[in-house]
Amino acid sequence: MTATPPAGSDQQRRIEDELVRTVLASFRDTPDPRLKEVMEALVRNLHAFIREVRLTETEWEHAIAFLTAAGHLTTDRRQEFVLLSDVLGASMQTVNVNQEATADATEATVLGPFFVDGSPEIPLGGDMASDAPGEPCWVEGIVTDTDGNPVPGARLEVWEADEDGLYDVQYDDDRLAGRAHLFTDDQGGYTFWGLTPTPYPIPHDGPVGVLLDRTGRSPMRASHLHFKAIAPGLRTLVTHIFVDGDELLPSDAVFGVKQSLVKRFERQPAGTPAPDGRALAGRSWSRVRFDIVLPKASAAEGDDPVAVRA
Repeated sequence: MTATPPAGSDQQRRIEDELVRTVLASFRDTPDPRLKEVMEALVRNLHAFIREVRLTETEWEHAIAFLTAAGHLTTDRRQEFVLLSDVLGASMQTVNVNQEATADATEATVLGPFFVDGSPEIPLGGDMASDAPGEPCWVEGIVTDTDGNPVPGARLEVWEADEDGLYDVQYDDDRLAGRAHLFTDDQGGYTFWGLTPTPYPIPHDGPVGVLLDRTGRSPMRASHLHFKAIAPGLRTLVTHIFVDGDELLPSDAVFGVKQSLVKRFERQPAGTPAPDGRALAGRSWSRVRFDIVLPKASAAEGDDPVAVRA
C-alpha cells in the first residue's frame, strides 16, 4: 500500500485538487440550476473544511455516528437536527440571509424546535397558557404594515415554555398548553394571556447536549415568548420577544436575541386589577406590549395559505 504524500507537498495538493474537480464535475448535468449551484458550493466548502483541519478518518467516523444518533433521536415531537442547526448558529444565519432588514419591520429570529401545527384558536383576550404552570402575563399590541396601516385579521401563532422550562410537546401525556393562535381585530390589535417567560435549557440529553458539554457551552435559552405572524400580501414573520434584564440575553444558546426584540415585562404585584377584569386570586402577574410591523411579501414569497381564517 502506497503511503499518502505529506499534506504540504505539491503531489498531495494535486491529488486533493483533482478529487474536488472530479466531484464538482459529477454535478455538471444537474438540470435544476439552483440545485447545481447549491451542491457545487457545498462540495467546495466541505472539501475546504476537511483539508483545512486535516480531518482524520476517526473524526469523520465520529461525525457520522453523531449524525446517526441525531437521526435516531428525532421524532415528530423532538427535532435534534433543528437543535444542531440552532446551536451552530446556522438557523439564525439563515434567518438573517432571508429576512433582510426592511424599513422599520419587526426583526425575525429562529423558529426553534417546538413549533407544531394545529394549535387551538383563542378569542382576543383569551388564555393561551391553558393549565400550564407559571405567572400570568397580559400581552397586547397592534399589527401594522411598514406604511403604518393596521392589519386586521392577521393570524398570530403564539407558543412558549412553562415555568418548569418545558413545552407541552415535551411531556408524555399529550397535553395541549402554552400554545394557541388568534386573529387581530379590525384595527389590527390583539390581546391575550400567556405566561411570564422564564429561562430554560434546550434538550441536552442527546448528541447536541454532548457537543455543548464538550465545548464548554451552556444549553440555556434566554426567557422568551414565540410569535408567528401571518397576513395576506405581507411577509410571514417568525420571531420572539425577550425579557429585558435577563442575564442570559448575551449568551442565548441558539444566538436568537436581537436588541429590538428585548421588551419590558412590567411586573404587577398581587392585587393589581387585570386589564380585562380577570380574577387572579391574589397572584402577581406581568404585562408586555409588542407591536408587530410586517413588510410586503415579495413576488417569490406570495401569500401564506395559513393566513386564511378557517
